[in-house]
Amino acid sequence: MPMITGMEKDRLTRRGLRLAWFIVVWDLIEGAVAITAGLIANSTALIGFGIDSAIEVFAASVVIWQLRAGAASRLRPALRMIALTFYALAAYVVFEAVRDLIAQDKAGESLAGILLNVAALIVMVPVALAQRRTGQALGNPVLVAQSTETWMSNYLSISLLAGLGLNTVLGWWWADPVAALVVAGFAAWSGHEAWKEAGEHQAEHPGGS
Repeated sequence: MPMITGMEKDRLTRRGLRLAWFIVVWDLIEGAVAITAGLIANSTALIGFGIDSAIEVFAASVVIWQLRAGAASRLRPALRMIALTFYALAAYVVFEAVRDLIAQDKAGESLAGILLNVAALIVMVPVALAQRRTGQALGNPVLVAQSTETWMSNYLSISLLAGLGLNTVLGWWWADPVAALVVAGFAAWSGHEAWKEAGEHQAEHPGGS
């Protein structure tokens, strides 16, 4: 990575903080709408998406905590905290989706859920791109990991649109819990990547925390 000046680093850090704060505000609203729509439609995938929004709020808060300090010692614990939230999401969604498949618990139609995920893709794809570019320019793995989480949320939107659309148009009730399992797979993979990144940081900086 090319060296950057102190002024450029400050500018990139401010941009990273603005992106993180935007995610906090967006995901608080998105999560409330998703969970409400999921409860109304009895949709595990939508509820899981809402919980993912809450996890993204926490992860963005971790980014804010790390960027404000500007301390390399905070990189490893920040990455580990983000990884644990991914694992928690994966475990919850797998449990709920398998339960719904076994019980054949049918989700209702959710136009609000479909519209929410379309809006999420329109808004968050540019945010994910900006996060990754900023994190790479800063050489900050926590911000890059947060961008991966934002991309994961975008993938979840696509899988949820497929599941909700099939349920609404064709009545395929099982598409919703199957889409939820896709959510869990992305969450587990992202958790593994963040945890591995934390281990690599520890190996490169054995004296750090």
